[in-house]
Amino acid sequence: TSASCGELLLKLHSQYPGDIGCFVIYFLNQMKLQPGECMFLGANEPHAYLYGDCIECMACSDNTVRAGLTPKYIDVLTLCEMLNYTPAPASSKLMPPIQSRLDPCISLYDPPIPDFAVMRIEIPSSIKLYLISAIDSASILLTVQGSAVGTSTAAASEMILRPGTVLFISANESLSLHFNSAEGMVLFRACCLL
Repeated sequence: TSASCGELLLKLHSQYPGDIGCFVIYFLNQMKLQPGECMFLGANEPHAYLYGDCIECMACSDNTVRAGLTPKYIDVLTLCEMLNYTPAPASSKLMPPIQSRLDPCISLYDPPIPDFAVMRIEIPSSIKLYLISAIDSASILLTVQGSAVGTSTAAASEMILRPGTVLFISANESLSLHFNSAEGMVLFRACCLL
């Protein structure tokens, strides 16, 4: 709505006074994702994360060309040359998760590119031992909520996982999580589905 755009303009202007990039909100789709929702943006699609927490996974790219709303280097000419100008409704960028048929704890976010996929692993508090299965590619595991002790045949010692912990998991390696607390756990696993 125009009222929400006006409020956002004032907020951005207070954070970046005099930055012409504040006006980009009138040319881009404004989306507010709810927990568990996902969106996919292809190469050279302009975007900005304005507030909140999210997990971002991306393929190798030149995603560092900026035109405003940053204290970092700005290169408007290069950005304008490389952008994809194909219009699309915001709803076309949403990517619903796919519930795993093999594991009820896993929701898969599988974008329309072969470079990566992301798994949301939500383990309820009733589970005391959970196996993160081996897959054919290396992966990165991010702990967002909860804590556990991880063991693996490849690791020399136990690993403590808590919010903010990041682990590299080699291809064809599994990881056992042992829980002592009464809280559940939320992890994200970025990988390449081969």
